[in-house]
Amino acid sequence: MTNPVHNQHVSQGSTLGLSLMDGGGVFNAWSATAETMKLLILDSEDSSKVLHEILLEAQDDGIFSGAHDGLLPGTNYVLRADGPKGQRHAFDPTRNLLDPYAKGLVRQSPSDYYCVAVQDDFDWQGVSKPGTKLAESVIYEAHLRGLTRLNPQIPEEIRGSYAALGHPATIDYLTRLGITAIELLPIQAFISEPRLINLGLINYWGYNTINYFTPHMRYSSKRAREDSPLAILRELKTAIRELHRAGIEVILDVVYNHTAEGGAKGLTFSYRGLDNSSYYRQDDQGNYQDTTGCGNSLDFGKPMVQRLMMDSLRYWVNDMQIDGFRFDLATTLARDEQNHFTPDHEVLQEMKKDPVISSAKLIVEPWDVGMGGWQTGNFPPGFPEWNDQYRDSIRKFWLTDIKNARETGSHDNGVQDLAGKVSGSQEVVSQGSPVGSLNFVTAHDGFTLWDLVSYNQKHNLANGEASRDGSGENFSFNHGHEGPTSNNAITLRRAKAARNLLGTLLTSAGVPMIRAGDERLKSQDGNNNAYCQDNAITWQEFESETAKDEFFTTVSHLIGLRKQYPALRPSSFTKLDEATDSHDQMLWYSITGEQMSVHDWHNPERRTLQRLNFHLTPDGQRQGILLAINGAETVKEIRLPELLDNEHFELVWDSAEATPVTDKTEYRPGSTVSMVEASMKLFAVR
Repeated sequence: MTNPVHNQHVSQGSTLGLSLMDGGGVFNAWSATAETMKLLILDSEDSSKVLHEILLEAQDDGIFSGAHDGLLPGTNYVLRADGPKGQRHAFDPTRNLLDPYAKGLVRQSPSDYYCVAVQDDFDWQGVSKPGTKLAESVIYEAHLRGLTRLNPQIPEEIRGSYAALGHPATIDYLTRLGITAIELLPIQAFISEPRLINLGLINYWGYNTINYFTPHMRYSSKRAREDSPLAILRELKTAIRELHRAGIEVILDVVYNHTAEGGAKGLTFSYRGLDNSSYYRQDDQGNYQDTTGCGNSLDFGKPMVQRLMMDSLRYWVNDMQIDGFRFDLATTLARDEQNHFTPDHEVLQEMKKDPVISSAKLIVEPWDVGMGGWQTGNFPPGFPEWNDQYRDSIRKFWLTDIKNARETGSHDNGVQDLAGKVSGSQEVVSQGSPVGSLNFVTAHDGFTLWDLVSYNQKHNLANGEASRDGSGENFSFNHGHEGPTSNNAITLRRAKAARNLLGTLLTSAGVPMIRAGDERLKSQDGNNNAYCQDNAITWQEFESETAKDEFFTTVSHLIGLRKQYPALRPSSFTKLDEATDSHDQMLWYSITGEQMSVHDWHNPERRTLQRLNFHLTPDGQRQGILLAINGAETVKEIRLPELLDNEHFELVWDSAEATPVTDKTEYRPGSTVSMVEASMKLFAVR
């Protein structure tokens, strides 16, 4: 059935997708190569029935436009497109396609979806974004479902959902831990690859997006899912509002580098059927140029592909009140028409110019799998980078260097590389500030913290790929036994190593990110690529256990110290001279309490280091903090540095202790302090 269409000319600057208004709606879609495009309004009771077929009018700028009084809130609809044949095209006029700008989706089967018109005037109750400065942030990377799936304080019927994310029990847990922002693995609508479904698995992590505007349906509660896409949207907004009310920011892990449509023979949901030739990077023969390892790469040499991402980002910042983004495989986003990475790519420039997008935190994963894909340190200012060099350096110092010393008598690495990383990775980042370095020791991809200190090898058999998947280079150390052990001495050494790793992370200049579950020593049984495990392997644990409770207390204490002492989180690179309003002071001392010599810096067996930071508070007071590190498995006697008259050191944390120190222990400058093997101490200057 066809109804009259009230068309109007639409330029590329006009709103794409469906715009609802009194008495109907206006719809605009883009395709540079389609010849015809239709919008089909579906029956609300039976989506296989078409109520209205609207022929969209093609404009000169590739926009297809139409209007209809049947386009109302709650209307179900799909698109169909037809165009030229050829190796670069994939038009099928009989195939239902999703609107790339749809705000609501309904899934009928693994390969059958339709769009739903959504209009939402949500009540944010006057709650605003926390606006935490990046330099003051402590980020907590979590999987939305896995974070709450086993929490006994949350009603079972909503565990693993948006409602559970905003539940008081979740917010209380995050508040007690002390993090400032939760970074959620992908929650934009995604699907599982057919290969995983055939193995009886799913894409748990969610890096397989089908729509960049719609929240993932499965993460809503059953009640919201059965109600409507509008109910799903409001459930997520409520969670964001309540996290903001508690002062916690929400950062989204976003996957704009590729889509769930896969390679040339993959499924077709939207982009391929609308304009395969423009959305995806291909050669003249239609072969996909894949820089993501996922079958396709969106072509960010095309302005309208850039616009898709920009419009999506604005929507999440404005309508959903999101505080920031972590861009998966961000090198792909900055590849030009020749598929070369360029740090001055127009999409990066436009993100920083845009007043809405630039207000958010814009964190990048600075690599992909294409030619010249590893670009750590090469993104422009304003895009803090996941610092994989930091991760590897910290792991080597505390784990594989010690393993090597046990086996060969030589550590291979002294303190020079470690010092560079804990002082802000100035030798890596090119952004003029340690805030350009997003520091992490573990992330969703790889071993958990406890597995990092418990396994030498990955154990990924549960993934169905004979353990071929996942990285084989982890810089991990099992401390003498692979996996779980009843040997108490090994368990204690592992716990101390875990405290050293997170202690280093939370006392380093830069922006720290903690993997969810590490604060309670979560294990994945040695699986370092649990992307397809939606079960107890990945779900966070909440049962009380002494060692795990103690570790949570330690992490919370360290976060509290980081907040208390700005000297631990300088917003600019430090200098050797006195602290001023514009920079902090950082001094380095050897085991003897003297400033480090050239020989100390270059000796691979010099494993003891002291870092003394001073910060000038707004009222002119000098605040100091001393970090002492013993990176060898022998007891060391260190001599504390000299200070100004009337100043002394107070011990505020010792990694040799299972729980934070409570008794105030004071030390005179120049006094000798004993440090147990492979440990850290943190002193405040009083």
